[in-house]
Amino acid sequence: MSVNSIQSVPHPAKGEKLTFVLVFVPCFVLLFCVAAIGQTIGISWKSWLPGSENMTNIVSGVSAGIYTFMSHVF
Repeated sequence: MSVNSIQSVPHPAKGEKLTFVLVFVPCFVLLFCVAAIGQTIGISWKSWLPGSENMTNIVSGVSAGIYTFMSHVF
């Protein structure tokens, strides 16, 4: 008989969550404003953000772009 043990993945430390929020929120707000202005003017802003090309709305497009950016930073 073999015993299967389940290993739990530790949660990120509180400092890591704070760092994530301090990077994600300002970047999201900045790129959301750029995307909203581009959407209003009629510019194709999705090509500017990597990862957002196939997204259907502005929020998911900006989020995909931020997550792609953050994967390069961290």
